[in-house]
Amino acid sequence: MNMRSEKQILKLAFALIAVAVMATGCRTHKPKVNDPGTIGPETEIPYAPGDIPMDGSVRFDTLNRVSNAETAAIMPVYFDYDAYVIPAGEVAKISSAADFLRANPAIVLVVEGNCDERGTAEYNMSLGEYRAQSVREQLVTLGVDAQRIQTSSYGEERPADPEHNEGAWAKNRRAEFAFYQK
Repeated sequence: MNMRSEKQILKLAFALIAVAVMATGCRTHKPKVNDPGTIGPETEIPYAPGDIPMDGSVRFDTLNRVSNAETAAIMPVYFDYDAYVIPAGEVAKISSAADFLRANPAIVLVVEGNCDERGTAEYNMSLGEYRAQSVREQLVTLGVDAQRIQTSSYGEERPADPEHNEGAWAKNRRAEFAFYQK
């Protein structure tokens, strides 16, 4: 090889290294959220289980779960994939729960967030919590005392449908209502 071709090879090598360094240095490590309430599989969400407690006099784990015809009629709230915004078609379900709670002041609620199996366990726990908190916020907006509502997340641990397809996953992306007697 002559001296001129060696210099050209070195220049090319340095140029390639420079491009590689710039490309990796400009990479964003936190994904951007395009729509509020929509998150991607890489989004970091801080998990804070049950971080919205009921008032100091109520501990849902010491209460009796209410199961009757009225509570059975209140259906779970379903969510879109990787989202915690309440779809417009699901708001009526939350209104039914709010009506029940306003009519029964001795009843408290745990909103249980759930996810489908896609994503990491930590991600799904966080997303489940966000879903539960979204429903809680809507209940408070509808006039339910915030101190009567707690949130919990089960992530992917309690699937409504154990199958591994879109139909099952749609059933698993939900927030359920667990009512307890004070």
